[in-house]
Amino acid sequence: MPRFAANLSFLFRELPFLDRFQAAAEAGFTAVEVLFPYDDAAHEITRRLTMHGLTMVLINTPPPNWAGGERGFAAIPGGKDRFRHDFKRALRFAQALRVNHLHVMAGKSKGLVARATFVENLKWACDQAPDQSLTIEPINQSDMPGYFLNNFDMAAEIIAEVGAPNLGLQFDAYHAQMITHDMLGEWEKHKSITRHIQVGGTPDRKEPIKGEIDYPAWFRQLDAEGYKGFVSGEYHPTAQTEAGLIWLTDGLE
Repeated sequence: MPRFAANLSFLFRELPFLDRFQAAAEAGFTAVEVLFPYDDAAHEITRRLTMHGLTMVLINTPPPNWAGGERGFAAIPGGKDRFRHDFKRALRFAQALRVNHLHVMAGKSKGLVARATFVENLKWACDQAPDQSLTIEPINQSDMPGYFLNNFDMAAEIIAEVGAPNLGLQFDAYHAQMITHDMLGEWEKHKSITRHIQVGGTPDRKEPIKGEIDYPAWFRQLDAEGYKGFVSGEYHPTAQTEAGLIWLTDGLE
C-alpha cells in the first residue's frame, strides 16, 4: 500500500484549519500537505505536526493572497522580481516546516517568452535552494484556464532543460486524466521524474473511488514498481471527509 497523505486545504474542511492536523492523524494519515499555509505562524503549524506525528509533504509558492490572486509568477514575463521575493519567503516557511517538496507555480501566461521566463526562474530557484526538493505540476485548463503549465510533456522538457537535481514532477493523476484522458499512459512516460503524486476522482474531483481511473489497481501497480513517495488525497469530499476515506483501503487487501 502506498504512503498516503491528506491535503488539508481540501480535506477536513468541516474543521478549523489547525484542528485538521489532529483529524488527519486520527484518520490514519502520517503526512499532510497544504496549498498555502501562510496565514498561520510556522511555529504553530510545526507544533501541530509534532503533536500528531505528521510530516508536511508539500506546500505551494507563492504566498499568500491566493483568494482572487494570481496563480503563481514563475512564468510571467516581467514578474521576475515578484517571483524571487515570494520564493524566498516561501522557502523560509518550507524550511521551518521541514517540507519535503515546495511546488513552484507557473501562473497564467503563454508563449515562448513565458517558457523562457519559467526556465530562468526555475534555474535561479534551484540554485537558491539546493537542498530543497522543488516540483512543478501541469494543471488542466478546465480548472485553471490560462495556466501556463498545462502539458506533461512540456513539464518533462522544462525539467530536463533546467537540469537541476532538486527539480522534479508533481504528478496529479486527476489533472493527467483531465488533460489527456490517459492517466496511465502519462504515468508510464513520466514516472521516472515524479517526486510526488496527488489523486482525485475524475471527472468530478471527488473521492478517488469511482470514475475514470481504477485507483486500487494503480496503487497496487505503484507498490509493484517500488514507488517510495507519498500519494496525497487532493479532492472535494462528497460529505464529511472521514465518511469518504474508504479509498485508503478499497481493493488493497
